[in-house]
Amino acid sequence: MTDPPADVFLLPGPVRMDPRVLRAMARPAMNHRGPEFKEILADVRTLTQYVFGTKGEVAVLSGSGTAGLEAAVTGLVRKDDRVLNLVNGKFSQRFHELCGVFAHATALPFEWGTAVDPKKVASAMEAGAFRAVTVCWNETSTGLTNPMAEIAKVVKSHDAFLIVDGITAVGGLENQMDAWGIDALVMGSQKCLAAPAGLSAVALSKRAYDSLHSDTSFYTNLKAHVDALAKQDTPYTPAVPLFLAFREALILLKEEGLSNRIARTKRLAEAARAAVEALGLELFPDRRFASNTVSAIRYPEGVEDAKFRQILRERHRTIVAGGQDHLKGRIFRIGHMGICTFEDLEVGFRAIEATLAAEQYSFSKGVGVEAIRARSQSP
Repeated sequence: MTDPPADVFLLPGPVRMDPRVLRAMARPAMNHRGPEFKEILADVRTLTQYVFGTKGEVAVLSGSGTAGLEAAVTGLVRKDDRVLNLVNGKFSQRFHELCGVFAHATALPFEWGTAVDPKKVASAMEAGAFRAVTVCWNETSTGLTNPMAEIAKVVKSHDAFLIVDGITAVGGLENQMDAWGIDALVMGSQKCLAAPAGLSAVALSKRAYDSLHSDTSFYTNLKAHVDALAKQDTPYTPAVPLFLAFREALILLKEEGLSNRIARTKRLAEAARAAVEALGLELFPDRRFASNTVSAIRYPEGVEDAKFRQILRERHRTIVAGGQDHLKGRIFRIGHMGICTFEDLEVGFRAIEATLAAEQYSFSKGVGVEAIRARSQSP
């Protein structure tokens, strides 16, 4: 049985898409080696640099965010290299496992819901030589944003490559990859950009591009993808409809303005956190590092995850995400990135309030929605 259509789609990715993005995929088939598609790729390259905030080299791959991560890792490290993986959630753990396939991977763990400590990163790097360090900038599984500028400063001082999972960060959080010294930054199409799932993009520093090698991967050969895109081409057959949608989503972001979208995303996050607090609920992560693109919320005692989300879905046509790994049943997660609006949050929290009330959770009716409304009206 498939899910019924949702009026409010608050997953932390994929997220709701603009009708213009959906229509872009409906164009007739075109020659992916012809001049029309080359023009599209030229736009994609320039606009991708815009969303990354860089003038450096970029690549766009037909493959999810994991393909982008694998391309970055295989392009910069070899089997005998040592890689330090900063792990504080499900996706940083997966990044560690990915690195273990291609290099000697060492995990530096932190408790889920707590941020990576740059001082501990420095200590680990002083104790051993690493060619690269990986980090999940915005840990979607726990609703936490790691202190990227501080981490980058430590890694840069030890002359290692910094490879960053920015899948729910790029386009939603302030990004100064060139100034901070990030070497490879990966985004996914279905998150802050609000395009369909299935594409990933990678931005590279100059020293990272100059260091790319091509003997550890074939389809995810990052140098091949970067060099092809610079010539308005792709090394292999691209997912043409996804590229068309990706370009349209990038155009929409450019029309809004990157800084405006980041600021709006922050306001939405503050409104969601205000609603959580008004309802007497708690965020899962350390509030000092709460994400602006996704909120992870603890269930109050007596509220059961599967039933809660089923009621939301079936009675209120509202979709949210549950927890992952050992957080299953303990939290639910909502996304407020991409083209999410204050109206989406209001309607979503109205449904959340109704569901909590049905589960006998006590609170003052309407306080969450009112908190969002108050934030929406503030500058």
